[in-house]
Amino acid sequence: MSAVLPIRMVPKPWGKARLPAPFVAPPGQMIGEVWFEPPAELGALLVKYIFTSQALSVQVHPSDAQTLAAGLGRQGKEECWLVIAAEPGARLAIGFREPVDAATMRAAALDGSIEDLLEWHDVAPGDFFYIPANTVHAIGAGISLVEVQQNSDITYRLYDYGRPRELHLDEGMAVADGGPYAPGWRRTVPVGGAVTLVDGPLFRLDRLDGPPDPATAARYAGALLVIPLDCTPTIAGEPVTAGSCGLAHALANVSFPESGLCLIAQPV
Repeated sequence: MSAVLPIRMVPKPWGKARLPAPFVAPPGQMIGEVWFEPPAELGALLVKYIFTSQALSVQVHPSDAQTLAAGLGRQGKEECWLVIAAEPGARLAIGFREPVDAATMRAAALDGSIEDLLEWHDVAPGDFFYIPANTVHAIGAGISLVEVQQNSDITYRLYDYGRPRELHLDEGMAVADGGPYAPGWRRTVPVGGAVTLVDGPLFRLDRLDGPPDPATAARYAGALLVIPLDCTPTIAGEPVTAGSCGLAHALANVSFPESGLCLIAQPV
């Protein structure tokens, strides 16, 4: 069985007909997301690339506790983004510039002015954002990023720029936080070097530059995902190239080049 996970290309109205290498969109399709099918061993975690030519919807995700309370029987969704490319002027919206109540948020979602209430962040390659559940957010046009998230499809769209897709105002208002985005959730990752990006409570994520140091290796017991960015590690002797994602049953099964950037991730 291959260590390299199967890929699913997901068309989106805001996607791209021409993707950055090594990805190639099928003819005539606007691909917005490239998913790596979660393996059974790590089914709680999903890794994907996102490519935007238009803004995504303004949306929000519930927490684990909220999905259980609603009887959905599925986990909530927290996620994080590592920007790998951004056109001039590219932006992300996360949280609100000033606190808003549910009635104001609903009215703004209905008339489109919610865009003006959100806090927009200019982005460049290396920008990293953790998005807790209940955070209202949107990804703007001209961005390529890697997303690591809880493996959940529960998304409540609050505003969608007039596109003919369902909105979920009742569900969204029930879970949306009307406050600002905490500055501590954002950071700029240096061009090189190893960095711990997330260390719980739901998953861990590290960017390596070469093999992991002993402290990092000690945190990754058991199965993990390997996402090369510009290098080719091997898992049990099988190459995993940039643009792929591999499953390793143990970190000891992964051979990393002496230099080169790679993400590793694991549910907590």
